[in-house]
Amino acid sequence: MAEEENTEENTEETGAPKKSNNIVLIVIAVVLVLVLAIVGFVVVMLAGDDSQQGSQNPQSMQSGTQKPIKLMESMDVGPMFPLDTFTVNLLSDSGRRYLKVQMNLELDDDDLAPELETKTAVVRDVVIRLLSSKTLEEISTSKGKLKLKEQMVNQINLRLRDGYLKNIYFTEFVVQ
Repeated sequence: MAEEENTEENTEETGAPKKSNNIVLIVIAVVLVLVLAIVGFVVVMLAGDDSQQGSQNPQSMQSGTQKPIKLMESMDVGPMFPLDTFTVNLLSDSGRRYLKVQMNLELDDDDLAPELETKTAVVRDVVIRLLSSKTLEEISTSKGKLKLKEQMVNQINLRLRDGYLKNIYFTEFVVQ
């Protein structure tokens, strides 16, 4: 009879730790789910689209307003206008970083090509000034490159009359 009491006490003792283990596992699972939800929220907020500032019809850029346009990212690519290679010093304290870029301009229409040919010096000047005003940190990320493209498109479009640039495609982008 004493043995029966001991076995009953052992099952009660072993039963209590099982309940506390289950509670600990549930608490850990809830905390883990909350941490994952918070991390997911932070990732979504940080990876948010910077181009939500609004898009604008590029034709209205010619009216003199300087609101940024959203680059068109479609598989329907318009006519291309290739530019020669640009080699510029990046903005830095030491002055030892340089950028070598080659790009093509996507035009809205073939009618813009003759104007670009006559304004090649203006376009090159805009591109050189924008590229040389950037630091390595600004252009090393994909968001930085996208922002650089948007700035170039906006600045060049301000100087065009016969159409507008839809996008710029980097065909070479080397930093040393």
